[in-house]
This record gives sequence, C-alpha cells and structure tokens, in this order.
Amino acid sequence: MTTKKRYKVLLVFLFIFLSSICVYGISVVFSFLNTGADRASILHLPIQSVQVYLPKIKWSSLENPGRPMEEQTLKEIQKDYLNAWHIKNIAYRENNPYGIKDYYTDSVQKNLINTIKYNESLKLNVETTTLQHQPKLNFYSADGQLVTFTDENVVEYQRVFKDGKFVFDTELSSTYHVMMLLEDGFWRIRHLVKDENEKKLQEIKGSQFATTKNDSIFLNNIPFKIQGINYYPQETPWDMFGKKFNTEIIDKDFKFISDLKLNTIRIFVQYEDFGKANVKPEKLKKLEETINLAEKHNLKVIVTLFDFYGDYAVQDWTLTHRHAENIVTYFKDNTTIIAWDIKNEPDLDFKNRGEQNVLKWLEYMTKEIKKHDPNHLITIGWSNFKAAKNLTNTVDLVSFHHFNDNFENDFSSLKETTKKPILVEEFGVPSYKSIWNLFMGDSKKSQAKYHKKMQGYFTKYNVSHMSWTLYDFTKIPSSVAGKMPWKRNKQKHFGFIDKDGNKKPSFEFITPK
Repeated sequence: MTTKKRYKVLLVFLFIFLSSICVYGISVVFSFLNTGADRASILHLPIQSVQVYLPKIKWSSLENPGRPMEEQTLKEIQKDYLNAWHIKNIAYRENNPYGIKDYYTDSVQKNLINTIKYNESLKLNVETTTLQHQPKLNFYSADGQLVTFTDENVVEYQRVFKDGKFVFDTELSSTYHVMMLLEDGFWRIRHLVKDENEKKLQEIKGSQFATTKNDSIFLNNIPFKIQGINYYPQETPWDMFGKKFNTEIIDKDFKFISDLKLNTIRIFVQYEDFGKANVKPEKLKKLEETINLAEKHNLKVIVTLFDFYGDYAVQDWTLTHRHAENIVTYFKDNTTIIAWDIKNEPDLDFKNRGEQNVLKWLEYMTKEIKKHDPNHLITIGWSNFKAAKNLTNTVDLVSFHHFNDNFENDFSSLKETTKKPILVEEFGVPSYKSIWNLFMGDSKKSQAKYHKKMQGYFTKYNVSHMSWTLYDFTKIPSSVAGKMPWKRNKQKHFGFIDKDGNKKPSFEFITPK
C-alpha cells in the first residue's frame, strides 16, 4: 500500500472516530435536556429538610400596620426560614458550609463560615437542632420584599464533640431578631441576632388526672395499684392496629380481662406503622376505639410509644417530637389512660446506638410529652432493674421488666435508688419444651409455680405489676425475636391461655389470691 493510500485510510478512520465522539456528545446533551436539571438545585433545596427536620413552629402574632401578610407568603417565609436553620445545623455538624449561600445573605454567610472554620481549627463538631419556634411578625414591607420578626423561646439542643469524642451537651432557650429579604424568588436571612436576655420556657400546667405521691399512684386523688396485663389479640401480635384490626375481638378480650379483676392493660404504638412524624388519622381512630373499649370494661391503659423505633440521632428529634405531639395532644384529656410509656426496653439499644444518645433522646422526649400533656404520668419500660436506675428523676413512674427468679434482690436494689412508685411492667416465663431447647425449658407446671411465687411478692411488697401475656401466640415476627427458631418459639409460650384456647395451670395465678 502506497503512502498516499495509507494517509487516506488514516483520515477516514480519524473522521469516523471524531464523528462518533460528536454523536455521543450530542446524545448526552440531548439526554440531559430531556431529563432536566436536578430538582433540588432548581428548587433551591440542596437538602430535602422536610423529611428530617420538623420543629414545632407557631406564629404568636401576624399583625402588621402596613401590608397584610398573605397566607402563601407566610408559608414560603416559614419554609425558607426553617430550611435555613436546618442547613446551619448540618454545616455545624459537618464543618462544611455547603448550602449556606442559598439561605443567608453575604454578611450572615461570613459569620457562619468563620464559626465553622473556628470549630474546625479546634477539631470541634456540634450536633444541634431546634425543637420549638414562636415567631412574632414585626414588619412586612409594602413591596413584599422584606420581613422582620422576633422568634421567641427558640429551644435549641446542642451536643459538642472534640476529635470525635463527646464533650458535653446543653439546652438553650433563646430569642432571635430576624430580617429576611426576598431574592431570586426565595427568602434569605439578612440578619439573625440572638437576644442577650434569654428567656425560660413557660411550662403548661393542667389538672392532672394521674399523679404520684411518694411511692404511690393516684387517679383522681384516689390511691391506685396497677394489677394488669400486656395485651395483644391472639391472632395479631405486634400488629394490633393493622388490616386485621377487630373491635369485636378486643371487646371480648377486654371483658374477659375485666372479669378476672385485673384493672389495667398495656398496649403498643409502633412508630413507623402509625406514620412517623405525620401520624395517620386512621391509626389514631383505631387507638381511640381500643381505649374506649377499655373504658367500657373499667380498664385503665398504659400506652407504650415508639415501638420498633431505634434511631435517636439529634437530627431525628423533631420528627419524633411531632409524632409524640400528635398522639398525646389527641388524648391529653382522656381519663382512661394512666401513663405514656415512652419506649419499650430502650436500654437494649445502648450498645448499637450509644448509651448517652438513647438517654438524651428519652430525657427530651419526656419534656416534650409533658409540655403537651401534663395530665398523665410518664414512664420508660426498661428491660431490667439495673437499667431502670437511669432517669429516675425524669419519669413519674419507674418501670422495669423481670424475667428471672431473683425478684426480691432486684426489687430492693432498685427501691434503694428511688422513692417513686415502681411498676413491674412485664414479667413471666414460657411453658416451652421442644427439641430446640433439648426439652429443658419451663413446663406448664413450673410456669404456674413461677406466677404463684411472683404474686406472693407483689402482695408482700404491695407492688404494681403487669404480666406478659394473656395468650400464647402461633406467629412471632422475626423483628421481635430474631430468626432463630429456639428464640422465636420460646416467645410463643408466655401466655396463660394456649393456642387452642385452653387455660394453662398458670391461669390460676393471673391475679393475686
């Protein structure tokens, strides 16, 4: 092949190669134009805060001598204002100013970035969130481009880390003076100045239905000893408020429990099942129907919240606060409920989620619930007596679960640490023997012996108590007991009534003699 022909072939291949690149580039551009830009960037939302940040916000006043505040404008101001707080919280946590420029004007940006650089130089990270805002409109310009307001009693929680290690945490209640400007269709913070004179939150006071004095519980000022049982319908354990929710079954069971001279039931509200921050109205309705049936049969109720919840991160606090607020405000005047049990066995999350993270979440959740519902008691369902020694000054009623044969020592040890009423919120043993435990488990007779002994202790020490549980179950979710059959099958046999509806020997001791 001559040199001239070689050049021609080379030029043809080069032309084909360049054409392919051009075609590919055009196709990429065409695909991009059809797909559209990232929605978050268009909407000026680098982070979709609506799903992770929902502090309580209530405008105390919208009076303005000039231009009236439009409802839609107020929504936009509130959205961008809370987004600004959320972005600042993330920036302080990560020591990264990403997104700051979208919600703050130049002068405020500079102050925030300087703070971030300072924290970074000291190897500090600050996890922070706001739990409550009470803004009051001061001025809204005639051209609709500027707004000023005072944000009173902003409740902030901060947790400080140095070199990745926890140093301290604190709660602040502050007032901020805020100016926001409308730029490019979005409201940005022009001034954010903290009032030097910080105010304390005013606690809500109500006429309490359930109270405590020393180591006793009082309902309407009458002493009350809890003698109850943890309840799930036999066919729908851990799914009581699901698709098979059946008031006829619950009504029948509650009558049966009441006829046994038990006076209290404990039921469970699952966080995700009830809709997380946006509690589902149909779930609230089912819960209300259940509580009404308890009232019909003269049973009191302890409601355990946040079942199967296990995050506890500071960034998740506002969502869990909205969940609790929606439920407890709905029932705050209900006289059938004795107490809100914030969480079932939260100490089991100490290892994976961090003990301090769990305890702080519980402490602040207690405050949040008390703020919205001062009429009922607060407790925490610890898995054992040692864990129950936590937060005894925070709760009204100290609850623990007991599944061994050493009650007197455990009870006396806990009694030494608190003068508050104590509730044995769960107790029991399974009547379970099979190949999975080499036929060495508790028999029905030993189960009855255990309950007889426990009732003797409760009478001797005058202890409130709730057994686990009325029925044996045929199905146990793996989320409750894991996938191992010897663990899951064990959970099926704690009841006083077996799967065929027969009363087991332990039934004789379901109530004190």
